[in-house]
Amino acid sequence: MERERLVVIGGVAAGMSAASSYKRIRPEAEAMVLEKDYFISYGACSLPYYISDDVKDFNQLISLTPDVAASERGIIVLTRHEALGIDTNAHKVRVKNLDKEEETEFLYDKLVIATGGLPVKPPLPGIDLQHVYTIRTLLDGIEIKKYIDEWGSFHVCVGSPECLYINQFGAGKRQMKAIIVGGGYIGMEMCESLHKRGLDVTVIEKMDRVLGNMDTSITDIVEEKITAEGVKIFKGASVEGFAGKDRAVAKVLTDKGEFDADIVLLVIGARPNAQLAKDAGIELGVNGAIRVDEYMRTNMPDIFAAGDCAEAMHMVTGKKAYIPLGTTANKEGRIAGENAAGLKNVFDGITGTAVTKVFDLEVARTGLSPLEAEREGYNYFTSTIKGRSRSSAYPSGKPITVSFVVDRNSGRLLGAQMAGEEGVAHRIDVLAACLYGKMTIEDVARLDLGYAPPFATVWDPILIAANVALKKLK
Repeated sequence: MERERLVVIGGVAAGMSAASSYKRIRPEAEAMVLEKDYFISYGACSLPYYISDDVKDFNQLISLTPDVAASERGIIVLTRHEALGIDTNAHKVRVKNLDKEEETEFLYDKLVIATGGLPVKPPLPGIDLQHVYTIRTLLDGIEIKKYIDEWGSFHVCVGSPECLYINQFGAGKRQMKAIIVGGGYIGMEMCESLHKRGLDVTVIEKMDRVLGNMDTSITDIVEEKITAEGVKIFKGASVEGFAGKDRAVAKVLTDKGEFDADIVLLVIGARPNAQLAKDAGIELGVNGAIRVDEYMRTNMPDIFAAGDCAEAMHMVTGKKAYIPLGTTANKEGRIAGENAAGLKNVFDGITGTAVTKVFDLEVARTGLSPLEAEREGYNYFTSTIKGRSRSSAYPSGKPITVSFVVDRNSGRLLGAQMAGEEGVAHRIDVLAACLYGKMTIEDVARLDLGYAPPFATVWDPILIAANVALKKLK
């Protein structure tokens, strides 16, 4: 009797989590992972810190190799193998070995689709010029860093106004000009990364603010920070194309003018990589992501989906959403693998919690922003306060801005956003837990939070914000 086989398409966060959890439950079964890239199981969220040279070696971003997956977890990993099609009736996956240019088929008993997301790349003139990059995969990061290294890193000397950018390989090269198209999380992180490498950085953002739907009480702080660091921002500008010289990008063309560029990063969002599923007759849902239930099952028998290619339930709205994040991918992958192994575990959903570092700022959010609450039809109000990360009597405390979104009808907390130089990341997690528990703003105001002068004020900024919002509600 042949062993039961799980086939997983995609070997990064969700895919390897699925294969690993499956093998923990069914060690006697076979788990096979197909990955079209060279690498598996790496931290894509760390790519800005690799490009900035804070992380020196890309191997530090890899948490698992195919050899270790095989020897320690019993998982068969086939890199450079691209899934071309799924026959749902015959339970087959058609696969191409990209190195040998050969096609084959693998039978499956259970299948997990974890094909991830794709960077949004609009069909603009000149978008295929050299040095116009997206940053989604480890290979993207390697290529971007290699190009910057070859150009030559510049280091900013601090001192008189006459202080110049100096090339570490000697004089003669001008400062490299970088254009970041998109002011979201990755765009803001890349501001710091490229600035650290000595590049002249400009951000072009189509919206009236950076960080997308976040409230202006937070985005104003972020914009003030990056401009103070020397990054230029052009908001309300639409990119119309790219002009080149010798097949490499030289200018970014917008409706507000032209910008010189030696390197361009397109970071305008991600879309689900769901064409393979669609072609197999698997239903798609929000934003074209693969439709799944709470067990990560698709509409096809024995087929699951997880990660950036799949939708998820938003725990605030109770509706399906597409918010691709690495934390979600790992959790969904684990549930998909467990259920493929015969369990019936539920993935409750997400609140869209995210945190990012922008120079020395911590910026975080969870739940709905004001723009999202309005779009969902809530009768809401916002309440924003400025607090401190530590007791005023204790040295080195920093200001924190906290903004709540509250349902005026029920008093329920709908979302929260924060910005500050310290103490933001762990506080947003408290509020994510509040959203999970469907707490009202009065519930939040009653939380028993820890206090000691080195860590918080006696009235934590979360409690101050909740009490101010409660007064508004009443």
